[in-house]
Amino acid sequence: MASLRSKTTITRLATALTRSKSAFVAPAAVPREKTFQIYRWDPEKPGDKPSMATYKVNLDECGPMVLDALMKIKNELDPTLTFRRSCREGICGSCSMNIGGTNTLACISRIDPDTSKTIKIYPLPHMYVVKDLVPDMTHFFEQYASVQPWLQRETEIDYGKEQLQQSPEERKKLDGLYECILCACCSTSCPSYWWNSDKYLGPAVLLQS
Repeated sequence: MASLRSKTTITRLATALTRSKSAFVAPAAVPREKTFQIYRWDPEKPGDKPSMATYKVNLDECGPMVLDALMKIKNELDPTLTFRRSCREGICGSCSMNIGGTNTLACISRIDPDTSKTIKIYPLPHMYVVKDLVPDMTHFFEQYASVQPWLQRETEIDYGKEQLQQSPEERKKLDGLYECILCACCSTSCPSYWWNSDKYLGPAVLLQS
């Protein structure tokens, strides 16, 4: 009889525990919404003036980099947002822009997790804008081509006749020169380049000369 009562008591306790668990509802997680203010300008709209558009992104549903947020905004919130991007590895230099007052690459710029702070994004400064976050790089690359940034021999040779081998010592001379990815972040951070870009080549191009 005592054993039966014990089993009954255990059964009642288990039932009560199950009911209490089912009655408990975990509070919904508050989304971590980050505010982004992004420079917008569309030359195809007559009379359109530059403005800042505001977007909110749930950081729990977004990658850690600013480029992830830009892609999420374009894919889910506003398909008209225009920017350049390619490798997502900090190699191609396509996604260079001004983020939080600093010229950098969006793909390697981490999103500040503090949701009380707004991230402001602009195109590279002191360059003509094609649309939104896309700067016109024509003048920059014309300057780059003007310094003939390729290896040139001091003596004339018959190209294609034989293989041109490079010694480890010759290769070492290139260290510190070839790493530039031509993102133009340094040149567009330079006040001298801002005011005299028609005369001054800028640090990125001078590095290659």
